[in-house]
Amino acid sequence: MKKRVLFLCTANSCRSQMAEGITNNFFGNELEAFSAGTQASFVNPTAIDVMKEIGVDISNHRSKNLSEFGGQTFDYVITLCGDANETCPLYIGGTKKIHIGFNDPAKASGTHDEILQEFRRVRDALKKN
Repeated sequence: MKKRVLFLCTANSCRSQMAEGITNNFFGNELEAFSAGTQASFVNPTAIDVMKEIGVDISNHRSKNLSEFGGQTFDYVITLCGDANETCPLYIGGTKKIHIGFNDPAKASGTHDEILQEFRRVRDALKKN
């Protein structure tokens, strides 16, 4: 039976979406991943683009609020930003809560190429962890 993982972030637009896509694509035999935010927004188009570069399509993902998962259980709840870690100090549905913080690539500034590099850096760090 696959272990269930919920990735949490603030807006469920970049980090948690990429983590969900990476986990389901590369570890789908062992894990079933979901993502949510402390507030829902949209899936960042740059996140979609950098994920396509590694063969992972998240273009059909949608941003979800944590409340959509009420009543569900997870083996792991992984917070990817300080806000989600502080806002959700305890998630009843998770057996084990883990915090692995990453900078928000959506807040990156600079040229288009510099912003892409930040999204790639976060994507690659998520894949390693």
